[in-house]
Amino acid sequence: MAKKKKIRVAFRKNRQNKPPRKNFNTGRQDPQLDLADLPAAERVSGKGNLTRRRTIVSREDDDHAGSLVRAVDEAKCLRGRVISPHGGECLVQAESGARYECTVRRVMKSLANNERNAIVAGDRVLFKPVGDDQGLIERIEPRRQTLSRRVRNHRQVLVANVDQVLIVASAADPPLKTSLIDRYLISAAFGEIRPIICINKADLVDQVELQSVVGLYSQLGYQTLVTSTHLGIGLEDLRRALCGCETALAGQSGVGKSSLINAVEPRLNLKTYEVSGETGKGRHTTTNARLLELSFGGWVVDTPGIRQLELCDVVPAEVEGFFLEFHPFVRRCRFPDCSHLHESACGVKRAVVEGYISAIRYESYCKIRSDEE
Repeated sequence: MAKKKKIRVAFRKNRQNKPPRKNFNTGRQDPQLDLADLPAAERVSGKGNLTRRRTIVSREDDDHAGSLVRAVDEAKCLRGRVISPHGGECLVQAESGARYECTVRRVMKSLANNERNAIVAGDRVLFKPVGDDQGLIERIEPRRQTLSRRVRNHRQVLVANVDQVLIVASAADPPLKTSLIDRYLISAAFGEIRPIICINKADLVDQVELQSVVGLYSQLGYQTLVTSTHLGIGLEDLRRALCGCETALAGQSGVGKSSLINAVEPRLNLKTYEVSGETGKGRHTTTNARLLELSFGGWVVDTPGIRQLELCDVVPAEVEGFFLEFHPFVRRCRFPDCSHLHESACGVKRAVVEGYISAIRYESYCKIRSDEE
């Protein structure tokens, strides 16, 4: 039986800035009063940032060594899965299939003080029913496979407990960004999620132009699909990839994630928008990540589109490890701590010149490495 222990956690702070100092010399003042005689240790300014803490009873999770979870009375709770979070509330589906609108306890936000969001789509939770369709989330179970990014020096988990991530890019409108694909591949590897690359809107370009990109990632061992919702290209391959799995759809705005879901599951009828003609960038159709059940088996998580993905918890020196094609040539570098950026006698740079490593992937590596530093 797991042992219970008490831990101290900080309250999530509501006010981060110190209140402005007030001028206490204004108004009426005794002319006989000597300010020099006043006690110097008296404080008249506000506290500023609060540092209050609270004690939480927790226990060590049996399946995750070293992971602490909040100890609750499980007999009074139901187990469920977060379908869609929105603000301080979320929609939870219980094991029976019933759905509840649940409120997140403030203590859950305190436990997630270093993260941008306390609860995300895909989280497995314990909640206490309150009424017929209301509930109160008492505990969030430890997350397994996650997809995350960094936002203002905080970790933001986009989705949790999924089998794979479908990295959706568009052949055009918006233009294809292989550097963003590479960032998603690193985030997926760090979160232990199997990645699948999907190049959508293939009808907008000559498909011969896509073969170099498809061949590049296929040779590296990544499953790569080419799709078009207008011509119906690759949709059967996409259904087979999604069937029986829990898949997160990720990519920048406007690449057609919602359109792909509508194409393989028309009954969902998700809202879609065209790419802006003025900026050439996609519009945010999906604002909150949500789990959607597929009639042919499996679930998909439609995540909001993003235009930039900052990697989270990735050390700059470890970036080379996520570029699989670098591995055979690292041993040829002159220096053991070679960054493959500016050093002479670099085996990776020589492999790029000789054509063994794609110049596109190497440029992506250089950009990611410099950004992380």
